[in-house]
Order: sequence, then C-alpha cells, then structure tokens
Amino acid sequence: MDRILTYQIGPSEGGLRIEQFLLRRGYSLQNLTQLKKMKESVLVNGQWLHLNRRLTSGDELVIHIQEHESSKNIPAVNLSLDIVYEDEDIIVINKPAGMPIHPSQNNYRNSLANALAWYYQEQGKAFVFRCANRLDRDTSGLTVVSKHMLSGNVLSSMAADRMLHREYLAICRGHITPSAGTIHAPLSRKPGSIIERTVDWEQGETAITHYCVVDEKNGHSLVSLRLETGRTHQIRIHMKHLGYPLIGDYLYNPDMEYIGRQALHSHKLSFPHPITGEDMEFIAPLPEDMQSVLDP
Repeated sequence: MDRILTYQIGPSEGGLRIEQFLLRRGYSLQNLTQLKKMKESVLVNGQWLHLNRRLTSGDELVIHIQEHESSKNIPAVNLSLDIVYEDEDIIVINKPAGMPIHPSQNNYRNSLANALAWYYQEQGKAFVFRCANRLDRDTSGLTVVSKHMLSGNVLSSMAADRMLHREYLAICRGHITPSAGTIHAPLSRKPGSIIERTVDWEQGETAITHYCVVDEKNGHSLVSLRLETGRTHQIRIHMKHLGYPLIGDYLYNPDMEYIGRQALHSHKLSFPHPITGEDMEFIAPLPEDMQSVLDP
C-alpha cells in the first residue's frame, strides 16, 4: 500500500526537526523507524533528507509511505464484503455475524482479514491488517480498518484516548428497569476459562457502559449501548450483571428461541479522520436476524 502525504510548513513549525514535526502529526517512533527503511520516503522541497534535518517556514514536506509486504499468515480468500466507506487511509466494513475479525486455528480462512487480503490482492496492493475496533465473531456491524501505518497508529491512539465512539444495539428479553443508566463493573477473566469474563470487584479492570432502552416489542427490549471502555465481552457481561442478558448468547445466556447468536450489533461508529481530522460518522441498520425478533 502506497500513500503520499504533503505538508506545508508554517511559521510556528519552522525550526523543528522533521522527526519532531512528524511526531506532532501522530507518527509513532516505530513509524519513523519504518520510514528510515523506505527509499526516498522523506522529501523536503524535492530533496531526500534525513529525519534530523530542520524545517523552514514555507518548506514542502512530502512523506511517501511504502508498504509492499502483506500481513503474514493471512491467506487471501474470496469472501463477501459490505464496504460502507473507503478512502486512501481507512476502510469501514459492516461485518456480518459469524465472521471472525482475525484468522485463528478453527477459523483460518473465513475472517474479515482473509476477505480484505483478497480484496486488495485483486487490486495488486499489499495489505497489512490493522483493525481499530475488534468485534466478536458473532457480533455484527461496523468496524474500521487502517490502510497504512500512520492511520493505524492514529486510530489506535484514538481508541486508547476514547475518541473512537462506539454505539451498539442489543436485544434482551423482558422490560428493563431502569430504562437508562450507566453500568460500572470491573471485568476480568473467569477463573478456569480462557474465553469467559466475569465481574471482578477486587482485581478486575475498569469497565463502563452507558445504556438506554429505545424500543420494546414482542416481549423484548432493544437497547442502545455506548462504550466508555472496551473490555472483552463488556456489553454481554454488563447486561447480564444488570439482570437482562442478551438473547442468543451461547456463553452467558443460551436463550436461542428467537436467534442463534448474541443479539449484538455495532450500530454507529464516529471518530475524527486519522489524517484530515474531519468528523466521520457511520451507521449500519439493524440486521435482519435481530429485526425479526422485534417484528410482529
């Protein structure tokens, strides 16, 4: 994947070393190390310079990111992709339930990473897989993937700084009381399990979920959930802790009468664009299997 970025150096930036300027623009130290290995990756007014050279107001700085090797151990597989948005820096996917994000021992050729490897292979482009908001295999909805090292680093920092805003829709059985609130319950791995998590008031990591009931139909509640933290299985555990577990959740509530997977959908994703800073917002409608639970 190739990406060329051009910066015009202003008066307040004159005198900075190139590496200082780039660090302020979201490049990591690892990104700078990678740039040093790329041919003619740093040009100032058309001249290839080292990162320790100083900039002058009015300079034109061109960064050429060159990634010509794809992620290893991710075979390209022709799988359907629902692409919501794509530009030179990011791609936003509406992931179906049943598709893992990464290949694993039992899901080596059916993941989102496999599908994207094929998508870019068909375009003759290398692709390093960097997913900013990972979803469980059976959770549907929006996820954003970076297309090069800089957007990957910036989105990762946004996620850590809680600038990647995620809103989910879930279905629970019954009437939820209270109908809105915030769940503060720390989470940790469940003793004796490598998969399950549990509320752990002594050693758990901070986990905060805001919820609000948006509809009630057919004896079920449709709940909007906004994550303040992003712990593994956070929504699933928190709603169970509240007393209203998600239907279809084989791990925490195997109530499979109406749906065969946890009724959880990544509905809305919003964040500043990692390169331009533009406010981005994406919405994926409720999938058919969840909608059918609510339909008369």
